[in-house]
Parts: sequence; structure tokens; C-alpha cells
Amino acid sequence: MPRRARLLLPNTPMHLVQRGNNRGICFRFHSDAERYLELLDEARQLHRVDIHAYVLMTNHVHLLASPRQDPHDISEMMKRLGQRYVQYFNKRHERSGRLFQGRYHSCLVGEEAYLFACYRYIELNPVRAGMVQRPEEYRWSSYAANALGRDDPVITPHTLYLDSAHHPEQRQHHYRQLFESPLHDTTLEDIRQQTRSGRLFGSEAWRQRL
Repeated sequence: MPRRARLLLPNTPMHLVQRGNNRGICFRFHSDAERYLELLDEARQLHRVDIHAYVLMTNHVHLLASPRQDPHDISEMMKRLGQRYVQYFNKRHERSGRLFQGRYHSCLVGEEAYLFACYRYIELNPVRAGMVQRPEEYRWSSYAANALGRDDPVITPHTLYLDSAHHPEQRQHHYRQLFESPLHDTTLEDIRQQTRSGRLFGSEAWRQRL
């Protein structure tokens, strides 16, 4: 059965998930995560993709990313990143073979409420997994950049994030307020379902327009 073609649009954010093969570990040491972020930064610059949010979990990765021009640049970025990181990981840990589970999953993300729900979904992953109590306690995510203003070369703020307030401190305060309540179970399931199926995470009106 042929694979479903991805829905791709320029300047439209996508939620991307890349999982370890057979749920295997993708990051054994802090140096692995550091190298992944270095390679992500290189790949996103080369292929003109803006990264708005990310989290590196033990056996998978979430990204929120927008292609600046050609929507296929997302696929090129992920291809380069995957190849280079697997080469590094296999050499570093004296192993061979596949590290990631097939192709990554993705979905287009719609209007403002859905975009910020996806931000929260990604950066709250370590909290839902019971790894930390609060998102700022987890080192390997974009929360510190988006909520606290920490310099992170990987991150390019989305236009709607920049429009949320005039000054950076106000934007960060507004962003932190979003995390004061958990996402509803229906929203969590909607994000997961749309990402697994490669469809659309947004309002019904937005889906119909596309």
C-alpha cells in the first residue's frame, strides 16, 4: 500500500516526531543530545527551516518547524539531520544499523490557539512523562528560550509568538502563563492522532480552507 503523501505548505508550521527504532534509546549521554542540537542547527540553516520549539526525549524527538520558502525543505532538513546523527551515534557507541523508526510523523498546525497548544504539547512532554515537575527543570527543550529568554541558536520565534506582546519580557510572561494549566486530554489526543496520520491540527474551518 503506498504511503500517504505529506501535506506541505510554505511558512506553515509543522509538528514533527522522530522515534527510535523499536522504541530504542536515541540519546545515551548529554553529549549525544548536544551533538543532535548542533546538527539540527546546521541542517535548519542549510535548508532554510525555522525551529520554534523542540524537546529531546530519551527515545524520540519533537519539533515545531516552519519552512521559509519550499515546504519540501523540511524533508531535506530531516534527511540530513537523520543521516548525520546516525553516523555520529553509531560511531560513538560502536554500533551499526538503523537508529530511527522509519520516516518521521508530521502534521500541519493551524491558527494561534492550535499553534500554542502544540508549543505546550512539545515542551510539557518531560512533565507528562514524570521526568520533571516543571518544564524549566528539563534541560533538553526549548522552554528556557521561549519562556525565560535563554539564548538558543536553534530557536526562531514564530510570528504569532512575537505578536503576543511588544517587549521580550512581556512575551515570556505571557508564554509562561500558558503553562499554568495542563492541556485537555482531547487536545492531547487530537495532536497525537493528526501527527500519526499526517493530517491537520487546526479548526474545522481552517481544515476546510486547506
